[in-house]
Amino acid sequence: MLAKQVGPLMRPARDIALTTVVDTFKTERRRLDLDLVVAIVRALGADEPTVDRWREACIKVHGFAKQGGPVGVFGQLPTDLATFTGRREELARLISEATHPHEGIGSGAHTVVISAIEGMAGVGKTQLAVRAAHELVRAGRFADLQLHVNLRGFDPELPPADPSAVLEAFLRQLGVPAQQIPASRDERAAMYRDQLRGRSALVLLDNAANEDQVRDLLPASSTSLVLITSRRSLAGLDGVTPYLIDIFSDAESLDLLGRIAGRERVGAEPVAAARIVEYCDHLPLALALAAARLRSRPAWSLAELANRLQTGRLEAIRAGGRAIRPVLDLSYRDLAEPLRRVFCLLGHHPGPDFTPAMVAALCGIPTHEAEDALESLQDENLVRQSTPGRYELHDLLRAFALETAANNATIESSVALERLARWFLHSAHGAATAMNAPRLPELADAGDVAPLGFDSYKVALAWLDAEHENLIAVHRAAAGAKLYDTTWRLPIILNHFENLRFHKIHSAEAHRIAAEAARERGDSAVVAWNLLGASASLHALSRFDEAEAMLTEALRLYRSAHDRHGEAVALGDLGNHYNSLGRYDDAIRVLKRGIAVNEAVGDRQSVIICKLNLGVAYYLLDNLKAATACFQQALTAARACGERRAECIALGNLGEVYLRLGRAERAYAFYSEQQQVAEETGGLEYHGKSLAGLGDTLHAMGLLDEARSSWQKAYAILSEIGSPGADKVRALIQNSETNTDDDRQTLGSPSSRIS
Repeated sequence: MLAKQVGPLMRPARDIALTTVVDTFKTERRRLDLDLVVAIVRALGADEPTVDRWREACIKVHGFAKQGGPVGVFGQLPTDLATFTGRREELARLISEATHPHEGIGSGAHTVVISAIEGMAGVGKTQLAVRAAHELVRAGRFADLQLHVNLRGFDPELPPADPSAVLEAFLRQLGVPAQQIPASRDERAAMYRDQLRGRSALVLLDNAANEDQVRDLLPASSTSLVLITSRRSLAGLDGVTPYLIDIFSDAESLDLLGRIAGRERVGAEPVAAARIVEYCDHLPLALALAAARLRSRPAWSLAELANRLQTGRLEAIRAGGRAIRPVLDLSYRDLAEPLRRVFCLLGHHPGPDFTPAMVAALCGIPTHEAEDALESLQDENLVRQSTPGRYELHDLLRAFALETAANNATIESSVALERLARWFLHSAHGAATAMNAPRLPELADAGDVAPLGFDSYKVALAWLDAEHENLIAVHRAAAGAKLYDTTWRLPIILNHFENLRFHKIHSAEAHRIAAEAARERGDSAVVAWNLLGASASLHALSRFDEAEAMLTEALRLYRSAHDRHGEAVALGDLGNHYNSLGRYDDAIRVLKRGIAVNEAVGDRQSVIICKLNLGVAYYLLDNLKAATACFQQALTAARACGERRAECIALGNLGEVYLRLGRAERAYAFYSEQQQVAEETGGLEYHGKSLAGLGDTLHAMGLLDEARSSWQKAYAILSEIGSPGADKVRALIQNSETNTDDDRQTLGSPSSRIS
């Protein structure tokens, strides 16, 4: 509170003298915690570079206090904690490697076994190594000698242990008199290896900084085992077997929470327990601290802690004098400045994962530099490579990156998000163009980002599938950041793709967000455009009342603006809506008007859609001749302009007409062609509908088993994407299973699949 009061009145000195920090330790009290020093400096209004200088000075003072002292080397293992949880597979692998070294590797069994346990801060590397060591000793392995040292690779106060000093301490532990220990590091390493020759020794090197620190600490005898833990990759060590461990599973997380906080207590609030696990990101250290905090506060409910974690997880994950933030801060502070910037900006990537190209756009750097940075961060176990070329950031690290960026004025967070949104916008536009998507908005120049290019429909579709979650997240982030161009344009660009994949729920929501943003800007044309998109998606979900309200507003806006083209497009959608309501005469009236206006303005794709909807109206009025003519005209026009989605719809509709006319073989041909086009274009809804239509046709041909098989395939697709047509197909399957070959006719006519 005092710091908050005096902060606005105080200004820190430009240059921080080391003695300033030293003076804080002259009261014979315990040394100030590093985080407390940093918090005080920030509270006094210091900028981030000044905070960094204070932090470095504090670390130096802490280091001066002990750097001349002996390294803590022990001839026994650390305590094996009773709260050790999970890691069964990793533990089994470690023990198997120690007891059956190098089997199947081809390197022989006459070399030392070196196992490097790597992972992010707080993931439980030391506990796993200690548990493995104890189990091996209990099993009678390496009972001759155990050596353990904390190498202080990531220590908040002290510098990494000097390998030469560690060797000296190891030699003392091995009984070598002080006067016989050589002065040079190389001679000490040689004597150390000689002392361990032929001995069954287990050497635990905990918290290693890098390969150079541990290289001279490795025995040469094949009778020895070395267990190393590090936050960094130690791939540069010869003969090392890496064990990269990740966060806990749900079951392991709940188990650890129950072991520490009490199983009955955790079992009594399963929902709150699951929230705590989620907010702790399944990270063992975070879970242990949260559980310890619960244990020390018996009056708290789990829900109370979950709520605290929800509003400030980094602050809430602490117990006693331990907290999660300093642990993460150590890994961050050890990065070079360019990597710090990349790491901080990764927190602003709103999606679940990222590629080097995305990070290049986010950070404003070349793609090869972004890839190098990601590889370096992976070596530091600050990011994780989920699949080749794709990386993830754990939620706690994301929260830490965001907080760190917010405290650093040099991190241009808003500019970075705008660059990323622009990259996604232009890349998605390129993909939609490659797929011949209709009515795409024009974009300004991409500027200082390099969007992806697509040379085929297949490649574009695969990218959109892979990045759909990222696209959703970027759109929401852009809307929250008031990035208007991306907010209104991206849903329209994605509309064709989301129709193919039946992502109707997201499409409706994205168009609604875009329409609201445009309404705030007074941009009625964009409001109308996105209302049409939202209405079409809601209509496909059979939410007709909501769809009609948006469609009516869009039509009003187009008429108010005297936008004949927009009005004609809206009329095409209105005709489709009237068909769904059974108002076929109204549908025919507005669709004929829509066709005339679209032909006048030269919008061939909208003419095709209107003719398809007009054919549906005729079909539902039993005017099959007029319906066939409309569908055939639409099919011809769609093929002429490469509108493959419309081609797919027209083929299915013609199959429906010919099936109704009793010409099953002709219907089968149209449905088969529809299936082929749907598979080629990735249109999931129409793939399902084509299989359903083939089932209907096979049923009409008396092939009940084949019909049922086709319906089952159709149901699998339609139910997966949430299509309302899935229920109709399921009813046909169930009905077919209750009938025999002798009474096929009782199945009745299939439901209409006209689109």
